[in-house]
Amino acid sequence: MITFTRTLYSRHSAVIHAYLSMTGGSAGRLVLSLVYFICVANGLSIAEFGLFSTASATGIMISRVLAFGFMSPLYRVATVKPRLVGTYSLGFAAGALLSLPLIVALALAVYYAVFAQDMALWVFAAFMAAEILFWRGLEVVVIVLNGLGRFGRAALLVVVGTGIRTLAALAFSLPHGAASLATWSLLYLTANAVCLAIALILFFPKVRLRWRPKLYLRRWADSVTVAGAEVLFYVQSEFDKIAVLAIGGPEVSGIYAIIMRLADLTALPVRSFNTLLVQKIMRTPETIGSWRLRLILEALIAAVSCAAITAMAVYLRIIPNGLGNNVAQVAPWLMAVLLVPAFRNLVEYHSELLYATGHTIRRIFNLVVAGVLKVALLAAVLKTSTDVSHWAPLLNGVYLALYAASFVLTYIALRKPMGRVI
Repeated sequence: MITFTRTLYSRHSAVIHAYLSMTGGSAGRLVLSLVYFICVANGLSIAEFGLFSTASATGIMISRVLAFGFMSPLYRVATVKPRLVGTYSLGFAAGALLSLPLIVALALAVYYAVFAQDMALWVFAAFMAAEILFWRGLEVVVIVLNGLGRFGRAALLVVVGTGIRTLAALAFSLPHGAASLATWSLLYLTANAVCLAIALILFFPKVRLRWRPKLYLRRWADSVTVAGAEVLFYVQSEFDKIAVLAIGGPEVSGIYAIIMRLADLTALPVRSFNTLLVQKIMRTPETIGSWRLRLILEALIAAVSCAAITAMAVYLRIIPNGLGNNVAQVAPWLMAVLLVPAFRNLVEYHSELLYATGHTIRRIFNLVVAGVLKVALLAAVLKTSTDVSHWAPLLNGVYLALYAASFVLTYIALRKPMGRVI
């Protein structure tokens, strides 16, 4: 057994070390994210937290339009042809500037459709700038570092960025008598701006910037396709918060946001695994050719997700106020949604599989199906009753339906030849 373990380790030592570097960052980020969540969720009222979470989700969705998806060619180049990182970085910057008018138009449309009655425009604009320009900019630097194989630096940057946002949340939670959504918007904007400055100055690799429009135009179709897929992925992942706010109001959206935020914390180790698997598949597409391996991977992701949310639910059952008074009001319903993180993480995993194998069109189709199905099922559940005791247990069925659809559509697509990756 010891010999077998040593042999297995020697064969996959590079992957193991990379994963440990990334999960080390994820562990640090998990702790900081938890502190951040506690401070914000309890510093704001439940209704205000619902508004903030929904605005943040809106920013995350719209941020995928930044540079019209040119992050995808930049990541592929960093993974396969690192000497072109400088050239594609300049292309990303140009694309980001060109995409700003569309981003502003989308943000204003969502504001007047959903937020105008509950939030001042400048507060909403602060949240949008923080998510779309500053935090997404940091994520692009992390993506480039991961593509170059600098997983330790990428993990460190994520921890630093999360730490800065956590410091802002701690400052906000201090009993200074001025806690409000408007105050938090300014702190949040400032913290995210500092994060991007640190990412660009201290972490972005030293590269030679070169302007090569012909190369950018070649990747245009791929970029727009991936941008569409990214927007749709986050629509199906985050649009539920907007739907809940529109149907149930700020109070219900706050309860839902707290539940889903706790569920989302379980995804951090899974996302580290996804990053490594995507790179492995790009280099050797036959990696996931075996049905036995596919099912083992799905089972492992589900098991890790369920174990994480169960541990959190047990902790809150023993110490109800362990994450603050506002979270304590929601804690009893966490046991009712134990399967939700597993199904959410598996849908995200399926999307990454399609990206890695170049099935970008099918990825878009799958995400459209998942997004429409999710909103339709949530609307049906909430229109029946907005009582949490009614809709919380039914979330397991909603996400089971999403997973089943994603599973069938993804593996049908993987039967076809791999698309172009680079």
